[in-house]
Parts: sequence; structure tokens; C-alpha cells
Amino acid sequence: MEPEKPDIEINLLDNVYTEPAQEPFPKFRARLGLTLLMLGFIIFLIGAKPEIFDLDRGTAIGFLQIIVMLIGLGLVTWGGSLAIVAFWRNGERSLLADFGTRTCATGFVICFFTALADAFGFGTNPLPNVFLGNLQTNGLLIGMGIIGIGFLMMLRYKRE
Repeated sequence: MEPEKPDIEINLLDNVYTEPAQEPFPKFRARLGLTLLMLGFIIFLIGAKPEIFDLDRGTAIGFLQIIVMLIGLGLVTWGGSLAIVAFWRNGERSLLADFGTRTCATGFVICFFTALADAFGFGTNPLPNVFLGNLQTNGLLIGMGIIGIGFLMMLRYKRE
């Protein structure tokens, strides 16, 4: 009597590990990020130095200028994050890059609350006379430094 053949065929090539296909470089996301970054920088300049665009209204930086600066800084932070994240393909970011994203957001929150400290009632000037003082300027610089550190943490580097 002839031995029976099993009905199951085993293919040994199915168990071989294959790397997932890399997605193409997300050009739209990178271009959108860089566009937002440049637009945000121009808006930030309008808020910080309106005399460059012949829009000067006074000697002190008032509430409206602070809001315009923060909108510009928010666009810079968002656009820069989008552009840098575009270099991480397949959604696989390192833990350091994830921390960098959160560090950028934390830096923007620091900028937001220190610049608007007078409007929230924490500053030295009451609400009708809100302007950007020395302490608020230092807080903005510290927040921007933290945003820059977050961008550096998000960069892709090659281990050797």
C-alpha cells in the first residue's frame, strides 16, 4: 500500500522575514511645513518689527503685536515640526524625536503664557495697558530656545 500524501503543502519561503516597503518621501507634507514656517516667520516679523513693513504704530509692543507675534511663532513651530517629521518615513520615529515634538509644544506654551502674562493678570501692568516688558521678553526668548532644542531633538541622525 502506498503512503498517503498530506493535503497541506508547506512553503518554507513564507517564513522568511521581508522588510516592509518604504513609503515614498512625503513631498506635500514637507512643502506644507516649509510654507507654514516661512509664512509664520513673516507674520512673526510683522508683530515683532512692524517698521520693516512700514506698519509702526508706537514705541511699545502692545497687545495686538503680541498676538500677531504669537500667531507667527505658532505657525513657525507647527510648520517646522511638519517639515522635520516628514523626514521620518513609515511613521517610525525614535523616542528622542517624540520627546522633541513635545518639547516644541512646551516651548510654545511657555512663549504664549509669558508673553500674555499682563493680559492674564500675572504681569506688572493691568489689563488696559498690556505691553511686552523685559520679563515677558526674557520668557519669550527662553520659550524660543526650548522650541529650538525640540527641533534639534527631532532631527534624524545616523548612528555608526
